[in-house]
Amino acid sequence: MKPKINLLGICGIALALLIGLIGCGEDAIEEDPVNFVQAIPATGSEIQQDTTIIATFDGIPDGVNVKGGKFSVSGSNVRITGPFAAGALNLMITWSDGATTLTYTVEAPEPAPAGMVLIPAGEFDMGSNDAEAQNNEQPVHRVYVDAFYMDETEVTNVQFKEFLLENPQWQKGRVNHRKFADPHYLLLWNGNNYPDGEGNHPVVFVSWYAAMAYSEWAGKRLPTEAEWEYAARGGLKGKKYPTSNTITALDANFNRNANGTTPVSEYPENGYKLYDMAGNVWEWCLDEYDAEFYFTFPRNGVARNPLSGANSVEWLMNNWTNVVGTRVLWDGSWHNVGSRVLRGGSWPDNAVSARVAFRLDVLPRHTNGHIGFRCVRAVSP
Repeated sequence: MKPKINLLGICGIALALLIGLIGCGEDAIEEDPVNFVQAIPATGSEIQQDTTIIATFDGIPDGVNVKGGKFSVSGSNVRITGPFAAGALNLMITWSDGATTLTYTVEAPEPAPAGMVLIPAGEFDMGSNDAEAQNNEQPVHRVYVDAFYMDETEVTNVQFKEFLLENPQWQKGRVNHRKFADPHYLLLWNGNNYPDGEGNHPVVFVSWYAAMAYSEWAGKRLPTEAEWEYAARGGLKGKKYPTSNTITALDANFNRNANGTTPVSEYPENGYKLYDMAGNVWEWCLDEYDAEFYFTFPRNGVARNPLSGANSVEWLMNNWTNVVGTRVLWDGSWHNVGSRVLRGGSWPDNAVSARVAFRLDVLPRHTNGHIGFRCVRAVSP
């Protein structure tokens, strides 16, 4: 007699074995938790306001959040950026497998030198996509600049005269016109005397070379183009002008509304307490002009302290007297080569030129009654 087979029992056993196998498989693929490894600078350190902190994990963390700072995740690293407020800093990092707190002491910057204001380190969108944007203002790209000090106002006639008296080689009639300035240099001056009643007006008819010489004498330098635009925006995002999206005769000296330069600080300051970042006079920048400079920046990520035409600010400050700008003829038209950047617009120019993103190029020897400058100084580490 054949034994009876209990099919129901066999099916039950098989199902149990299958569930067990599935369970074993789940156990086999379960991943170990991701753990925090270290931070650079190490927690407990003293840091600057613009320090970047890198937190490293032993795997790729999921669900990251950082309370106390801006952050980005790249593989097993979390990059935390400021600027951070001076004093005690606590950064709470959470992720799906855990949490940790990094503590730092953020050092306060030195007091700003007389006549200057602190521009905090930070990121901004450089350039413009608005309807009035020029091709050389595009593409808009993300830029980071270190903290720096900037002159509250454009350099005045009084200040420039002090420089001239100590540096006679830059006086009217003595400057090297073939190399450092055109024949209109300090056109409105009578010897070493500026026009009557204009001591507090911005100095004009100064070349890029003269501006560089003054800034070096003052222990400063000209701003990079990125520093200038960042400062001009005054902390505002996506605005056309230093204080808003519109500009009127009450906001700045432009469009011949004053028919000449006006005393510095006569119009409202921007969010960084800077005056005349739109209008009054164009302002020289450190950079060599490059119409396509923005295309050299990374499409993704952030360009840090960009500078056109030199490997570094330090190199340019040591070699500026060797900079050459000239006009050359090719393809049937004249082009400037080695020209420098001007920003901010001036008293006879329209509102389009007064936008914070507007870029203009001029040869470094050139002078006229619409061009002046202001200086910056690095924040000591």
